[in-house]
Amino acid sequence: MDRRTTPLMTQPPRRRWLGTAITALLIGALPTLTWAQADTGGPRVPVAEAARRPVGQTLLLDGTIEAQQQATLAAQASGRIVQLLVKAGDRVRAGQVLATIDDRETSAGVQRASGAVAQVEAELRNAEAHAKRTRELRAQGFVSQAALDTAEAQAAAARAALQQAKAAQAQAALAQGFTRLTAPFDGFVLATHAEAGDLAAPGRPVLTVYAPQPLRATVHVPASQSALAERAQRIEVRLADGRWVQPASRSRLPAADPVAQTVEWRLPLASADAQGVLPGQAVKVRFAAGNDDRLVVPAAALLRRGELTAVYVAAPAGAPTGFVLRAVRVGADHGEAGVEILSGLQPGERVALDPVRAGLRGALPAQ
Repeated sequence: MDRRTTPLMTQPPRRRWLGTAITALLIGALPTLTWAQADTGGPRVPVAEAARRPVGQTLLLDGTIEAQQQATLAAQASGRIVQLLVKAGDRVRAGQVLATIDDRETSAGVQRASGAVAQVEAELRNAEAHAKRTRELRAQGFVSQAALDTAEAQAAAARAALQQAKAAQAQAALAQGFTRLTAPFDGFVLATHAEAGDLAAPGRPVLTVYAPQPLRATVHVPASQSALAERAQRIEVRLADGRWVQPASRSRLPAADPVAQTVEWRLPLASADAQGVLPGQAVKVRFAAGNDDRLVVPAAALLRRGELTAVYVAAPAGAPTGFVLRAVRVGADHGEAGVEILSGLQPGERVALDPVRAGLRGALPAQ
């Protein structure tokens, strides 16, 4: 091997190592320079102080929107459903026929009752004519008083039979009317519980209709919390669109459910507040009673990601970062007063009112 070539072969690896080291140092310094630069030009985020404030004792429960005027139409006669003339969502008018049941048997009953009435009417005419002739003959002395009494009794019996036949005719007509399901009021079809061809039986639901107004929120209050609900100074309903509204009135059923141990409260909504609200929608109902001190923060400060609820806490002066993400456990929502913090914060700590911007690099509290 030629010794003159040895230095030339060993020198390039050393140079490459030195160049690599210098490059690594420069690259390692870049994040620090960028972070420092970002820290000086990051967004300013407004903050609010977590503090104990007097808030009402609240009870937050799940409720349901219901129509105050709702009816489930059931069959009152047995037979096959011949026609189902409406479907869920259709608008109906009071008296409109919604479904028909096979009425061949009831029609035959009406015809029999009509024939019986015609027969009794004929017998009554004959009995009255016989009684009239008997009275004339009695006046002339050709028949006895007993014959006259018999003729008048037969006429009275015929009149009674006519009343009975007409009552049977009305009953048959009523039974035939049971084969027609009609809308009891103006409204909409909420649901259909049977189809054409199904067998209808007395008491079996076929349709449910409801009136779009007025509506009410129904909530079942646990019996153990009834005292708080009773002394509530304010009741609010949170609708599906996020609005908090106060019911027009309140009413409580006088008895508790023996199984669920709950008391039903009914909260009618004002017509203006119920616009766009549909029966069956889930709502939140809040009962607010006396005042009590609670640690609260504005609702805008909360960051919710799945099961995580956190806030960005402003770091003390001199800290390397402007905000620190901290998980918290929240309690009741007290509306304008804020959301109750059960753990994770101390009074006096400042939280970011815009948690999305507070999570950006270089974000600082606004002074």
